[in-house]
Amino acid sequence: MKVLVIGSGGREHALAWKLADAADVTEVFVAPGNGGTATEPGLSNLAINDLPELVAWSLANHVDLVVVGPEAPLAAGAVDLFRAADIPVFGPTQAAAQLESSKAFSKAFMARHGIPTAAFETFSDPAQAHAYIDKQGAPIVVKADGLAAGKGVVVAMTAEEAHLAVDDMLLSNTLGVTHNADGARVVIEEFLVGEEASFMVVCDGTTVLPLATSQDHKRLGRGDTGPNTGGMGAYSPAPVVTDAVHKKAMEAVILPTIAGMRADGIPFTGFLYAGLMISPAGEVKTLEFNCRMGDPETQPIMMRLSSSLAELMLAGATGQLADVDLAWDERPAMGVVLAAAGYPQAPRKGDLIAGIPASQRDAKVFHAGTTLRDDGCLVSNGGRVLCVTALGDDLQAAKNKAYAMIHDIALDGAQFRDDIGARALA
Repeated sequence: MKVLVIGSGGREHALAWKLADAADVTEVFVAPGNGGTATEPGLSNLAINDLPELVAWSLANHVDLVVVGPEAPLAAGAVDLFRAADIPVFGPTQAAAQLESSKAFSKAFMARHGIPTAAFETFSDPAQAHAYIDKQGAPIVVKADGLAAGKGVVVAMTAEEAHLAVDDMLLSNTLGVTHNADGARVVIEEFLVGEEASFMVVCDGTTVLPLATSQDHKRLGRGDTGPNTGGMGAYSPAPVVTDAVHKKAMEAVILPTIAGMRADGIPFTGFLYAGLMISPAGEVKTLEFNCRMGDPETQPIMMRLSSSLAELMLAGATGQLADVDLAWDERPAMGVVLAAAGYPQAPRKGDLIAGIPASQRDAKVFHAGTTLRDDGCLVSNGGRVLCVTALGDDLQAAKNKAYAMIHDIALDGAQFRDDIGARALA
C-alpha cells in the first residue's frame, strides 16, 4: 500500500509513523509534513497544500489510501474530492465535519437527537450575547462557532471574562477563528462541573470501534491555570473513564450520534472525538465533537496501538470495520508537549531545537511545529513544537521517562507543564 497523510502537526507525525509500521505499507507520504516527518524512516514529505493538486498527485502515483488529519481540510471538503476521484479516503465528508466546524450545528444536532450536553444559546448579535451573560451570570462558557485550532473556547469564571470573549469572537477575532458562511457566531453554554475526558472512536458510517481512552490537559499552566490551548499533554488510558462511564458514553453519546447523522442523510466516517464532562456522580455530558483524532491524545494512543493502523483506516474508508479487531499494549502512555515562547497568543518561530533524544522502543519524540531550514538545522515553526511520548509499566513510570527526555531538549523560551497526569496520579 501507498498511503498519503494530509497535515503537518504532531497528530499527523504519529499517524504516519504508525502507518509506516504496517507490514503491507510500502510508502507513506505526508503533505506538507514537518521537520520530524522529513527525517522519519519510511516517511517522505510532499510540498503540496492544494487539495485538487493532491488528488491529481494521488491518481498519478497510484495512492491506495488517503488519511486527512486536521480539521481545516476536512471542513474544506477534502474527503468529498478524493471520493469523487474514487480514491479510498479516511475521514468525514464536509457535511459530516460540521460536527466540529460549526459549534452551532453541533449543539443543534445534539438537542435534536437527545444527546446529553450543556444548556446553550447561539448568538451573532453582540448586544444579545452580552444580555444573556448578564442574565445567566458566571462561570459560563463562550465558544466560537468556527474553527479556531483548539483555542476557540473560553471558560469564563467571571462575567467580565465572558463579555471580553464575546467581543473578541464576534468583533476583533484575535483568536483567528475561521468563520462559517453565516458569519461570526458564538455559542454560550452553562458551565459544567466534573472531569474532562477524550472519547474517540472509528466509524465507517455504521460500525463503531472505540479507541483506547485518553485525557488531555488544555490549560497552559500548572494546575490547569492560564489560557486554553490546543493541549499541553495527554495520557492513555484515562482512569476516569470507568467501565460504567464507557458504557454511558457509547450508549448515550456515540451510538446516537452515528445513528442521528445517518438519519439526517450525512453518515459519519473516520475518527469521531467526543469531549466528555464526567460529573462526580458519573453522569456524562458532551462538551464538543471533533471530526478527527485529538492532538496530543493521538500520540500516546498510537504508542499503545498494537494492531495495524493501516488495516483499521482502510476498513473505515471502505465500510469494512465489522471485520477489524483492535489490540492494545496494556501499558499506559503519556505525552508531554513542548511549546514555543509566546504560545498560545503569539508563538515565536525560528528558534533552534537541539538535544532531541533518539527514538526508543518505548519512547518517541513526535514533531508538530518544526521545520528543517535549508542548512539542515531544525527550528520551531508553530505553537506546539514537540510531544515527548513514552510507555511505562504504570503511569508514573511513563511520566518519569517522558520528563527525563523533555529535559534533554534545548529550545529557547520553551514552555511545558510539569504536572501532566496529575489527576490520574493523585
